Amino acid sequence: MKKKSLLLMLSMLLVLSAFLAACSSDSGSDTNDGDADGDQAEAPAGEPAEGGTITYGIEAVPEGLFNWAFYGIATDKEVLDLFDESLITYDENLTPQPHIASWETEDNKVYTFTFEQGVKWHDGEELTVHDWVFALETIADPDYDGPRYTNVQTIEGAPAKNDGSAETISGINVIDDYTVEITFDEARVNNLENVWQYPMSRAQFADIPVAEMSASPQVRQNPVGIGPFKVENIVPGESIELVKFDDYWQGEPKLDSIIVQVLDSSTVVGAIGQGDIDMIDLAPVNGQEVEALDNITVEVYPALTYYYVGFKLGTFNAQTNEITEDKDKYADLNLRKAMAHAINREEWIEAFFFGYGLPVNGPVPSNHWIAADSEDVNVYDYDPELAKQLLEEAGYVDVDGDGFVEDPNGEPFVAKFSHYATSNPTFEARSQAIVQYWNDIGINAELEMTEVNLYYEMVEKDDPSIETFFGGWGTGTDPDPTALWGSDQIWNYPRWKNEESDKLLADALNLEIVGEDQDVRKDLYVQWQELVTSEVPMIFIAELQDITALSNRMGGVTFDVSGKNSPYEWFVTE
Repeated sequence: MKKKSLLLMLSMLLVLSAFLAACSSDSGSDTNDGDADGDQAEAPAGEPAEGGTITYGIEAVPEGLFNWAFYGIATDKEVLDLFDESLITYDENLTPQPHIASWETEDNKVYTFTFEQGVKWHDGEELTVHDWVFALETIADPDYDGPRYTNVQTIEGAPAKNDGSAETISGINVIDDYTVEITFDEARVNNLENVWQYPMSRAQFADIPVAEMSASPQVRQNPVGIGPFKVENIVPGESIELVKFDDYWQGEPKLDSIIVQVLDSSTVVGAIGQGDIDMIDLAPVNGQEVEALDNITVEVYPALTYYYVGFKLGTFNAQTNEITEDKDKYADLNLRKAMAHAINREEWIEAFFFGYGLPVNGPVPSNHWIAADSEDVNVYDYDPELAKQLLEEAGYVDVDGDGFVEDPNGEPFVAKFSHYATSNPTFEARSQAIVQYWNDIGINAELEMTEVNLYYEMVEKDDPSIETFFGGWGTGTDPDPTALWGSDQIWNYPRWKNEESDKLLADALNLEIVGEDQDVRKDLYVQWQELVTSEVPMIFIAELQDITALSNRMGGVTFDVSGKNSPYEWFVTE
């Protein structure tokens, strides 16, 4: 078997990183320490200047779906956060708070929502409850091609709308322009947190068929929102110009404009060091280099994201919202366990995340309140000898003596591993490292790198070329993981179908079972995490910290586990 030392790969990577930094930066060497204690952090700042423009960097090209109902990748969300916002916000404890909408309920089944009056869309139209109803009806429409149906399907009558047997959602009752009553199909703990919370402009979308919305100029080129900045110009793949919205409902923003600039990862350190970028979320590969710059503050704060390696176990029928476990290649549990034990997660994280991550043992990051302790889940520590034993027990043995196992039928076995490709120089190296771990236990593994936007389309559509795949998820403010793990959910990318899992997730939302007792609800989620880790539909790899670099002229930016504060509060000091 041919082996390539991981240490050699790491050495090459470090040389590459040093070369990129030397080519792109002539900065000083003072270190600005990030705040990594998990409390709310605020960047140092002087007095706000009048107006001003900042340049906000992003390291990946947006897919260009600039509407909450249709977006699918984190880069588009970064842009959306700058010009549009939710009806409800969440505090540092992930508790919902009134924002544009407030609410009342007596039974967790029927909610009455009241909107602020005078809130304007960027085109000058006033926001009313009709815009929210329009969004809910759009997402429930049979022709809707986005991934958010899970956030409306629990409204009474939404399934009838979705299957075409009803024209409207019966559980929506508009009382007046600023008041609407929503009735859910049953009382649940999280009906409020789960329901879709972003309106769509009726004035912009009313004449567009639902099937054509995601490709429309209203989504791709000329999106409107209700946030503090509005989109002025989009140069696809390069930049987005946003200018302040004078009629923003909370008052005039402090900044005049924000320029979103797409960067190649190899130029990030230089762009920041030269003052070309005022704010950017950093990939870990650039974190330590940027911390050494004397014109930058680096904020490190807890995240709710994790990375994994998934196994394609089946396929998803988008017409019926059903998963069928019809792929046999990775059906053997011992094979999946062996591939999990083969990966040295600590070594891999240190090599490719440079101190900004830790191993994660399940589908919930450790800083979320429902996260199970390690003793309550199945942990797959690095153990190559156990991995080889599990392979042998499953019938995967080296028949022809070439150093790689054949499958139980004696046929060649090649594990294909897919990873998305961007300009980040670590992605291919970290993917090759995982392939090498599998090679080292006798599994012949091959890597395929695919452009990031095409990659997630292939994963979501169960492209036959996707077998094992790398991915990342963020746990939302609502801890309910049904949208990622339910047996009828499109975002259940491994296509793992399990009745016990579905029942535990449903019970955790059932008021008759959990009532107001968060400990009871957490216990159900801990049982669910134990089940997931025993079945290994994914290998859970790493949980990360978020890293944001701010130029010393930036002010008013705060962070907590819920993310950044609104750009409405940001300013410059010069």
